[in-house]
Amino acid sequence: MALLLYLGMTAALARGCLHCHDNFSEKFSFYRHHVNLKSWWVGDIPVSGALLTDWSEDTMRELHLAIPAEITRDKLNQVAEAVYQRMDQLYQGKMYFPGYFPNELRSIFRDQVHLIQNAIIESRIDCQRHCGIFQYETISCNNCTDSHVICFGYNCESSAQWETAVRGLLSYINNWHKQDTNMRTTPAFLISPSFTCLEPQHLANLTLENASECLTQH
Repeated sequence: MALLLYLGMTAALARGCLHCHDNFSEKFSFYRHHVNLKSWWVGDIPVSGALLTDWSEDTMRELHLAIPAEITRDKLNQVAEAVYQRMDQLYQGKMYFPGYFPNELRSIFRDQVHLIQNAIIESRIDCQRHCGIFQYETISCNNCTDSHVICFGYNCESSAQWETAVRGLLSYINNWHKQDTNMRTTPAFLISPSFTCLEPQHLANLTLENASECLTQH
């Protein structure tokens, strides 16, 4: 009972992308409570319990992203469905030989991390299919709150569209630069180390021409 209470309290405090899914608590509560039925070897029980308890925190630690861990709800649903499907299949089995169950959990965990990484990066790449400033809604994996990502797309079909896009970028950067530094968050397109011309020390002298040249080069 003490172990189950500890597992439940620890999981409630954890944060991670999958943790933000609506069915996470119900699913992982079931997984934790039934883990003691899945192995012939008693040593698998605490190991598997720890893997399930630390799932969210370990996920955040293993993501290794250079960009904020913010995922769209659609992609989060896709990741969750894939993870739950594999977990449910694993739990449909009866007794497993020693070591099998925690190894399978580790495999599902690693694949889940890769799915989340790909989902977050794919959303950033999809942004480039737009022309100019684009915003899409996300969920922050750090605290499960609604968030959004603002990025700059390059898929402009004419020089006129490109000029309009760059003007919109300049307007956005100027407004962003005037905000209180304690209140603003850095837009996604300013995080890349390639955009040296968009670094804060250059913003005061940023013009349509040199911004367009910088973006065209990179």
